[in-house]
Amino acid sequence: MTLCCALIACKRNEVEFVYSPEAPRAGQPVTFSNQSTSGEEWAWSFGDGVTSTLKSPTHTYKKPGKYLVTLQVDKKNAWKVAKEITIYDTVPSFTCADTIFYIYQDYTFTACIYNPYKYEVQYAWSFPANTPYVVMADENASLSGSGITLCFTQPMEAAPVCLDITLNGETTHIQKSFVVLDRPTHSLLMRTEVADYRQRIFGKRAEQAKTDATATALLNAEQDTLQTYNGREFSLTQLVTFFDGIQGFHIANRKLYYRADGLWVANIDGSNRVQIDTAQCSAMTLDMTDNRIYWATSQGVWYMPQVGSDNNKFVTIPQQLNAISGVNVLAADSELR
Repeated sequence: MTLCCALIACKRNEVEFVYSPEAPRAGQPVTFSNQSTSGEEWAWSFGDGVTSTLKSPTHTYKKPGKYLVTLQVDKKNAWKVAKEITIYDTVPSFTCADTIFYIYQDYTFTACIYNPYKYEVQYAWSFPANTPYVVMADENASLSGSGITLCFTQPMEAAPVCLDITLNGETTHIQKSFVVLDRPTHSLLMRTEVADYRQRIFGKRAEQAKTDATATALLNAEQDTLQTYNGREFSLTQLVTFFDGIQGFHIANRKLYYRADGLWVANIDGSNRVQIDTAQCSAMTLDMTDNRIYWATSQGVWYMPQVGSDNNKFVTIPQQLNAISGVNVLAADSELR
């Protein structure tokens, strides 16, 4: 039995590699040592577009940054391993894995520093004066860490990001500029007694609401007192008999979302009524493109994913979109703008 176990252990397929030096620099050859116990064909991908079929190749990176190195030892793509390698620069710098930047999307910038003697390092991220279009994506993030996540709120031809790196008492100032592009997206329309607004939605983020005359037509057409679902017409007059205090509603995917003493969801047959928000709801709408519910209270506009369970229980906590008060009509615009 001991002999059988030993034979089985020997036949285990393990794909592994190591590299040296441990902290390679740009322009310095990096040796990859194949330590795999199986395989007769070698397929290396170094993460910068270069590949190799040698068993233990040597590769030189031209630029500092983080690269994903992959080794595959079979044709069926079953035996492979991937590791991230950091290439440092003799002169301190910082990099970003992305090369194309769009507004309201998160990007992580990481310092690259060659520090073989483990000197104390201090980082200070900053932005030149009058650059309000660059914001930290995480409110709890620090400007003194080795990395930072940002989003850009305006398209720019040259959005600057700065980093001061102090190593062993010597400070290096790095400033880089990035081209930030606009991108089309869907938007939420809002009406108050003062004006009509449009706020574009970028996944988890949204730009600031702006006064928009083009929103007027869609807001005029929006109403939550009459809905057509599966060829049948539902009116507020009909539903008030079954839903006490109902003030407005929308129907989608066999769910009825309605305003009463707060915001509620129920199955279309009236069963399993669950309250989403206890605050007084002055307007609500459904976004069928992103499958979201939007509703307005005195504190602003809120949103969450549409409810999908039969019992209408939900685990997602409502998120606040903005603090605009007095919203009395909401409408989702599915057209890309």
